[in-house]
Amino acid sequence: MNINFFKKSFPLLIVMAVFSVFMVFVIYSILKPTERLPIYNPADVNPRLVDKSLFHVTKDHTIADFSLTNQNGKIVTQNDYKDKIYVADFFFTTCQTICPIMTDHMVKIQNEIINDDEVMLLSHSVTPETDSIATLKNYAKEKGIISKKWHLVTGNRKEIYNLGRKAYFVEEDLGKQKTDDDFLHTENFVLIDKNRHIRGIYNGLNKTAVQQLIADVKTLQLEE
Repeated sequence: MNINFFKKSFPLLIVMAVFSVFMVFVIYSILKPTERLPIYNPADVNPRLVDKSLFHVTKDHTIADFSLTNQNGKIVTQNDYKDKIYVADFFFTTCQTICPIMTDHMVKIQNEIINDDEVMLLSHSVTPETDSIATLKNYAKEKGIISKKWHLVTGNRKEIYNLGRKAYFVEEDLGKQKTDDDFLHTENFVLIDKNRHIRGIYNGLNKTAVQQLIADVKTLQLEE
């Protein structure tokens, strides 16, 4: 009699077990916090990367307004990146050490986001006096850079260096006193969200770090 009862009840037990597993999954999904990338403020970053004037800033740090010129002679400002996620770096076209590797990795990112209108790239020349519009245009053509996705910008040296040192935190040894004459050279890639907050800083020479950056872009898109 007990065996017959079990046989009759078996399909119901299976349904109840499946339903229980499903409910556990639903409850876990509801209660599990959404993964969020940190927001970086000056106080959160290695002091060696931060200008002394910003050590006290603990919240609401954003990338400053800018006006620079890209490889096509177009003025590029923060408005070109409005409501965009973007990756920024600093380079120069005649660099024979870290820049070629960084550019190759930025090209990889470009290829990953090629059909994603929400994501762009921005590279600042740290030798604007020699990286003319024509030079940047030739460099872009040589590297396969797509203008609608990726601006290479030149312009006022002081503005570019202030952006690197006081907005993006891309230079080490900023604990030392520096002037505009001191060269800015960095391997860092910086991930910026739609609100102009820094959401990640990555070693642009490291393939694993670049893969993490690409993954973090997708995480950021889900968050926003």
